[in-house]
Amino acid sequence: MKVTVLKSTVFGAAAAALLGFAAPASAADVGACLITKTDTNPFFVKMKEGAAAKAKELGVNLKSYAGKIDGDSESQVAAIETCIADGAKGILITASDTKGIVPSIKKARDAGMLVIALDTPLEPADAADATFATDNLMAGKLIGQWAAATLGDKAKDARVAFLDLAPSQPTVDVLRDQGFMMGFGIDVKDPNRIGDEDDPRIVGHDVTNGNEEGGRKAMENLLQKDPGINVVHTINEPAAAGAYEALKAVGLEKNVLIVSVDGGCPGVKNVEAGVIGATSQQYPLAMAALGIEAIKKFADTGEKPKPTEGKAFFDTGVALVTDKPAKGVESIDVKSGLAKCWG
Repeated sequence: MKVTVLKSTVFGAAAAALLGFAAPASAADVGACLITKTDTNPFFVKMKEGAAAKAKELGVNLKSYAGKIDGDSESQVAAIETCIADGAKGILITASDTKGIVPSIKKARDAGMLVIALDTPLEPADAADATFATDNLMAGKLIGQWAAATLGDKAKDARVAFLDLAPSQPTVDVLRDQGFMMGFGIDVKDPNRIGDEDDPRIVGHDVTNGNEEGGRKAMENLLQKDPGINVVHTINEPAAAGAYEALKAVGLEKNVLIVSVDGGCPGVKNVEAGVIGATSQQYPLAMAALGIEAIKKFADTGEKPKPTEGKAFFDTGVALVTDKPAKGVESIDVKSGLAKCWG
């Protein structure tokens, strides 16, 4: 007896399963979780918007979670447990503790979930099924190259401050920090670690938690070590805004090049205003939307996403934004950056 007429679209997934068919997951079946570092940083706000819009388009049931502050891994662990209990098909996560979260990620994958790291690779990177991210090393290199080219011969005598993210040194922090050094011409020693360099131009490192207040305090601390700082690398644009306020408070804002990574609308406007010299723009809306598409495809077919050719992750793009282009460093102007910005 032929039973090929009995398809899941007619009889539903349960009937198809009884007859041995692999039925695509229905909209009601596909649950996805987005877990970000915070729900206040414009980068993660836009990421949530991108995920929500794509989930609505594809009929995916999306639940969103976030840490209380950047670095709050406990809330992310609790969110993963909730997603497992809910039977979600996949998780998109920007991990605060890229090493410490791995056991929880393993539990999710063991439960049959697709786990995609967004923006911040896990340690090891293959602890997730895939990583959708900016090439953060390249983002750092671009601002380092721009700063060195802008200073010219003065780069050899620069006094450089690093406003990093967190003491745990998550991968995104390390990649941007070390990328800047490579671009600027500083020997990074161990490329997987912040703080082991011995270049005399480095004044020091401090952490910001990726927010404006943290950037201000970190800048104040480093200025106490050396008021002659003339280059500041910042993990993101909120930290850069805080650094600028600290410099302005002591009348040094015109003496210092601040560079950053993000490409949010407030940050690009700060490039336009001269607060930030140059920033590397990334694209969180696309990053999250692609992640939702990957979860839906996995739910329907079992297929997992593949990395960009020649890379260990799926590259979602980066561009240097500045109105002061430097010779030999590819960039786009503020007008173009504003057309592509977020937040």
